[in-house]
Amino acid sequence: MSELLALLTGSLLAGGALALAHGLRRRPHGEAVRPRLGLRTRWARLTRRPPGRAGRRRDLLLLAGVALGAVGYLVTGIPLTLLLVPAAVVGLPWLLAEPVNRDLELLRALDRWVRTMTATLQTGQSVPDALRASVRQAPDLLADDLRLVAARLDDRWTVREALLAMADSLDSPDADTVLAALVLASERGGTGVATTLRELSEASQDRLRSMREVEVERAKPRIVVRQVTVITVVVLGVALVVVRDFFSPYATPLGQALLAALLAAYAASLVWLRRLTVPPRRERILTAEPLR
Repeated sequence: MSELLALLTGSLLAGGALALAHGLRRRPHGEAVRPRLGLRTRWARLTRRPPGRAGRRRDLLLLAGVALGAVGYLVTGIPLTLLLVPAAVVGLPWLLAEPVNRDLELLRALDRWVRTMTATLQTGQSVPDALRASVRQAPDLLADDLRLVAARLDDRWTVREALLAMADSLDSPDADTVLAALVLASERGGTGVATTLRELSEASQDRLRSMREVEVERAKPRIVVRQVTVITVVVLGVALVVVRDFFSPYATPLGQALLAALLAAYAASLVWLRRLTVPPRRERILTAEPLR
């Protein structure tokens, strides 16, 4: 306890000395005064805090981790817990969470949009008019891009230019397939575009089913690792209270180095598992070369 108080006292004294030196420093008379950043802004920049609710949740986790790390240090006497516990509290939820499958979410949105476009084109509307009309019923993932397409069409962009720009924004081979069909249909007078989109929708349904099956299989090892990690953390927490002498070797410098190496290896295995369960990136269909 005395070591922790001495550490805190030394840190406060050093910080006070630095603040005093900064306040006594002379500045030229005409030097422009930079706008002062608030503590919250500085903290967000320093820690790369995500905006909104995610940032508040991250800060609460970090605060809880610091508190638990201080408790762990007082119980075990291992200084490394002051760093490892906050890192684990913040990092483990991210490593063990289900990664967002953007390809799956985008394919769902594209399938809904294609069905809307098919119904609109069957009424006899042209491709540009159908694109403008689809903005009202666009999925959330495509709404901003479709609004931009409609605005570009109103600014006298061609359908090809507007859709190719949308393809670059979405950056997905699934989106390229749909948008390429619309580009070709618009240049050929819309002949057969409804039939083409209907077939694309059926193909998207088949791909969605296969992707869901793959996601179920990918989730199984993540569930097992999550369960093992939770059990391990609970057992270690109980051991800290029941058998404190078990952790006494890790209070030495060599023990702390060994502990850091073991935990780093475990964290690296979790990162590797997360990368293995993330779908590989596929090559796009639309490139800088013009469609023919």
